[in-house]
Amino acid sequence: MRQPSVNSARVATVSLALVVAAGAAACGPKDNDAKGSGGDSTPHKGGTLTVLNSEPQTDFDPARLYTSGGGNVPSLVFRTLTTRNRENGAAGSKVVPDLATDTGRPNKDATVWTYTLKKGLKYEDGTPITSADVKYGIERSFAPELSGGAPYLRDWLVGAADYQGPYKDKKGLSAIETPDARTIVFHLDKPEGEFPFLATQTQFAPVPKSKDNGTKYEEHPVSSGPYKVVKNENDGEHLVLTRNTYWSAATDDERKAYPDTIDVRSGLDSSVINQRLSASQGADAAAVTTDTNLGPAELAKVSGDKELAARVGTGHFGYTNYIAFNPTVKPFDNPKVRQAIAYAVDRSSVVNAAGGSALAEPATTFLPDQKSFGYTPYDPFPAGASGNPAKAKDLLAQAGYKNGLTVTLTHSNAKDFETSPEIATAVQDALKKAGITVRLQGLEDNDYRDKIHGVKTEPGFFLAHWGADWPSGGPFLAPIFDGRQIVKDGANFNTSLLDDKSVNAEIDAINKLTDLGAAAQRWGALDKKIGEKALVVPLFHPVYKRLYGKDVKNIVISDWTGVLDISQVAVK
Repeated sequence: MRQPSVNSARVATVSLALVVAAGAAACGPKDNDAKGSGGDSTPHKGGTLTVLNSEPQTDFDPARLYTSGGGNVPSLVFRTLTTRNRENGAAGSKVVPDLATDTGRPNKDATVWTYTLKKGLKYEDGTPITSADVKYGIERSFAPELSGGAPYLRDWLVGAADYQGPYKDKKGLSAIETPDARTIVFHLDKPEGEFPFLATQTQFAPVPKSKDNGTKYEEHPVSSGPYKVVKNENDGEHLVLTRNTYWSAATDDERKAYPDTIDVRSGLDSSVINQRLSASQGADAAAVTTDTNLGPAELAKVSGDKELAARVGTGHFGYTNYIAFNPTVKPFDNPKVRQAIAYAVDRSSVVNAAGGSALAEPATTFLPDQKSFGYTPYDPFPAGASGNPAKAKDLLAQAGYKNGLTVTLTHSNAKDFETSPEIATAVQDALKKAGITVRLQGLEDNDYRDKIHGVKTEPGFFLAHWGADWPSGGPFLAPIFDGRQIVKDGANFNTSLLDDKSVNAEIDAINKLTDLGAAAQRWGALDKKIGEKALVVPLFHPVYKRLYGKDVKNIVISDWTGVLDISQVAVK
């Protein structure tokens, strides 16, 4: 799951992560020269890049970070077996080697994956990086005191479900073998053709056992990337990174590492961040943000200024905002009622409520409209841009509600233009035309997340959103529609409580495929099959617009993250 305001890894209606916001066929920045503004667009080494963020980079430990593709700021310090391709648009949705020589070599049924480390890899102190360090880094991510990272390894690795990490169980994980200093082998419980995507998560960053000091490791983690941490104040509120002189570009095709210093300052109000980037004075001329979007009012102002408009990066991330139903709650147990609401929705008004067409694109598919996800255009309940209240009324009559009905829509009070009052009101107004009276139940964000993700407390009708852990249909469809992922006594994301044997079986069949192109086509077909059940109503996919300073060059925005990649920028 991902959160659209910060660049992390996984988001939905709950924040388990930290970073990204945002990735269709999004290309990179549509509003600016891809090389940045200024007279000389050639990137040079040197200078200080300032990062202005609202959310602090907390828990700066590879075990605790929940990042996709290695994250944005974390990826400057932590290299992983694989990483995201650092290119604009669709090309950036591919997984590529990082510490490893390739993206992994599977056995016949994709239950065993083997990696070989590149030669000449070193930490910031000059000591060599070994396969044992990668294994240890993964094992320590199982320690309860270092929780927070992606949960997949506990589910995927043989015998890992109850493992408590190396501090309590020094035997380690037998599912991970290191036959020599450069080879690491993973044994999985079931076929996982997308294991190379998982290997981009920061849990796959090497950690030297001799330097591990538990929960204090985040204060000075040992760098395997182009930068090392020299300051970490107030748990990530102020981070300063300088060059790791033992990092070699010869072993790293992805990170450019142009600036000498990265100065990350967080805890700032979003309006202040955009004001500083707009003014672009002093150090702010060489500044970017990895978590703050332009809002509708700010974008209107920026669009009217040619110089500012040239400093806006545009990106798309695999993310969908939607209406969710709980079919165990009346009247949403009746498919015709759900279909009626799907026909009644006015996506034009919803897009306007989300900030307009510059910040939101209407959606009729649950999967984002990007090839890597397997996007297959379809609309099971075609109602046009503004809805079809007549068709909705007809379906309501068939369902036994010829005089209409009254329902309650639960939403968050957070001003996020996603699950917030603006979107709820747009839905309310559209459904009124179809004879559906909508009462709005706005909750504070924490209460809202707790309510919609508890099987016992989940309402029948609410706003939700979901973002993928990597650019594929798997982490998009499985958590929401795989019946085996229903969690009765914890955070549950299969809010429709769907447990369809044919859907579950198709998810398993696709997971066996190591041909990601073939898998994408199957994910698209499954999306269509599920969409016809009217368990959700897709509303829109967000578009991310972010300012950057006037001295920032070499802008790269991939469809993996949808935001500016700070490993590519130059400031001098």
